Amino acid sequence: MNTAIAEAPPLASTGDAAQRPFNAHDEGQRLIKEWYDGLEHANERKQPVANVFVMGNAIEILRSFDFQMVFPEINSLQTGVRKTSAELISISEDYGMSPDVCSYVKADVGMMLKEEKLPTGKFPKPDLAVSSNMCGTFIKWAEIWERRHKMSSFVLDLPGQRTSNWNVRPGDAQHSADSRWVEDQFKDLIAMCEKITGKKFDIDHLAEIQGRVNQMVIHWNNVMELNRVCPAPYNAMLDGLTYIGIMNVYRGTVEGVEFMRKLEEDVRAKVARGEGRVPEERFRLLFSGTPCYVSMRRLVELFETWGGVFAYSDYLTFAAGGMDAADLLYDTSRPLESMAEVTALAAQRGLSNQFFAHERMEKQIKDYGVDGVVFHGIKSCRFVSAGMADTRDYISKKLNIPTLYIESDLIDPRYWSDAQIKNRVDAFFEALQQRGGAGPMRGKEVSTGKGRTA
Repeated sequence: MNTAIAEAPPLASTGDAAQRPFNAHDEGQRLIKEWYDGLEHANERKQPVANVFVMGNAIEILRSFDFQMVFPEINSLQTGVRKTSAELISISEDYGMSPDVCSYVKADVGMMLKEEKLPTGKFPKPDLAVSSNMCGTFIKWAEIWERRHKMSSFVLDLPGQRTSNWNVRPGDAQHSADSRWVEDQFKDLIAMCEKITGKKFDIDHLAEIQGRVNQMVIHWNNVMELNRVCPAPYNAMLDGLTYIGIMNVYRGTVEGVEFMRKLEEDVRAKVARGEGRVPEERFRLLFSGTPCYVSMRRLVELFETWGGVFAYSDYLTFAAGGMDAADLLYDTSRPLESMAEVTALAAQRGLSNQFFAHERMEKQIKDYGVDGVVFHGIKSCRFVSAGMADTRDYISKKLNIPTLYIESDLIDPRYWSDAQIKNRVDAFFEALQQRGGAGPMRGKEVSTGKGRTA
């Protein structure tokens, strides 16, 4: 695929904000708050609202119609972080939902039943929901909104990985066929957006948005590559969650580009100073699975106490909205066709994490000098957890890499057992100590040079 990438213009800023040093966490929190403020007043502004997921969402098309985006997964995880998820889950289960249903869904249903409240304000009524087969739960979740809000939904059918070691390259017959299939669906979505908003589709506006997405992708991939150095400048399972939140919520926006640009500069400066997330880094780890948001800081603390840092997480792969690979860039001279091509590739890679995760994980272990892999099974998420046993067996036996399996949930605190998880983590590190720890990247310079330029 050819790419046409516009350079990111410097953004003007004034006042105290221009003088403050960049802090990714604080800036990320500020941007998320502004997003929630925008949601709260979207209906009053008569701005169209779309409920979307972080995977398979066609955000660029929706943004070209000026939709305000609602991410129900982010809303739900916020209830876990804010320790309000237990009440919402209880409300939905009392309403009749099974304990085995995704806790994200139950928190969302609990919010709907409890006076339509977001974690930080009023819940806007959506005009459209876009779901996909990237997770089977997405489709059923969108049906709940259809019944609740009497609104339309659109389901994208995206091609996944067919077999082990199956690769599709741009230009292949299979990729071309998959891309045409996706492009035709995009055309149907555009027609639906035109009907809902009363606006005509502006392909030049779509290209402008895609250009900004390209810049964000390049910055993001440079940031991930910088964490290959030892000591790792950030923790992929704590700091990384802030980063991908901005990647999703502000995808294709000027604010998103500026955040990622400053983030890359900040991480590069930390690498230059030899500054690591863990002062005495001893073990480099890879986290596989989704986080436990109700006990995220405690989970990270259990590992960092031993000098362990999560240098990489495959969550940054499948939860980054299809922006996790440096080759997934749009050709803005042919916006719709290119979007279909990139989406087909991103979907194949995202879906591969369910049953074929070992293929990419083997490369990630090598790239990030990983000493051990931590698998986090989620009680209410079969999509992520289903293939973990096979992947763990491959990593342990074929690569001789120590692994740890722990289980809790996304936001349901009933499945977090601090004593049990601590015992397993301690035993894991005792085994790592016997192997010597300190992966092959220790003491080496980061191999990414200056990275790619946006």
